Amino acid sequence: MTPPSGCLAGPTVGVAARCDTGARIDLHTHSHCSDGTLAPGELVRLAAARGVGVLALTDHDTTAGCEQAHAVCRELGIRFIAGTELSCRWHEHTLHIVGLNVDPRQPQLVAHCRQLLGLRRARIERIAQRLGAAGLPSARLAAPALAASSPTRMHLARELCAQGFAPSVQQAFERYLRRGGPQHEEADTPWPELSVAVKCIERAGGAAVLAHPHRYALTSGGLRELAGQFRAMGGTGIEVSLAGMGAAAAGRAATLARRFGLAGSIGTDFHEPGSPWRALGRFAKLPEAITPITAHLGL
Repeated sequence: MTPPSGCLAGPTVGVAARCDTGARIDLHTHSHCSDGTLAPGELVRLAAARGVGVLALTDHDTTAGCEQAHAVCRELGIRFIAGTELSCRWHEHTLHIVGLNVDPRQPQLVAHCRQLLGLRRARIERIAQRLGAAGLPSARLAAPALAASSPTRMHLARELCAQGFAPSVQQAFERYLRRGGPQHEEADTPWPELSVAVKCIERAGGAAVLAHPHRYALTSGGLRELAGQFRAMGGTGIEVSLAGMGAAAAGRAATLARRFGLAGSIGTDFHEPGSPWRALGRFAKLPEAITPITAHLGL
């Protein structure tokens, strides 16, 4: 694949060579343009300090941080891959599809992300209304999320902690934002269909990757059906090695990759410093007989 203009930065050395010198790869990260805590440039500098030589920024439903991340990667000699993580729906399930090596300025991708961000803002407003009905200060809680480039439930969870309504982000989700809870609204959000997300990434010159398959409430048969349909729609890869993914889940993802001819992707789903289970560039190697997604990225 020929890299779209402006999407890749850094030296032209391939991934394998960089790995031989100790450099790491991370193809799933988030900045404060979505639900991470670091600015894109700060994320890149932390990645450099941790020996990451190939980095993708994959913020939720936006490419807003790619220009800054690209510039700092070029300054530090890191190979940059522009990306995003698109929300979509398959049957009744909300899924996330990572797009790698996309052109962040491709008009249809920009328009698609604008649509998704509108859905995200409406979702935050609905949650805030439900929090208000439960006696919480809805406007104050929602303000940081609505000011973000890509509003997420994580913004609400952090604000619930900051205002003393929960002792931790995890507890904020458990008490107020968990699936099936009184403030949960995922079924109310009309995300585009999976096929639309895959096609959007494809038109932007990128490779579509099924993100964190172990986190979906699907049976083994459901995951097989999803992986098969995703591949038939034009999907390229599946996350096989992800920080925090247990051995059994990684084994299931590897089996799906082999069965349906999907490349294996790797990453941490990094959001913030201080989370040892999501340290930039740290995860298990791909299993044997899995084609790495980097083979589809022109690297």
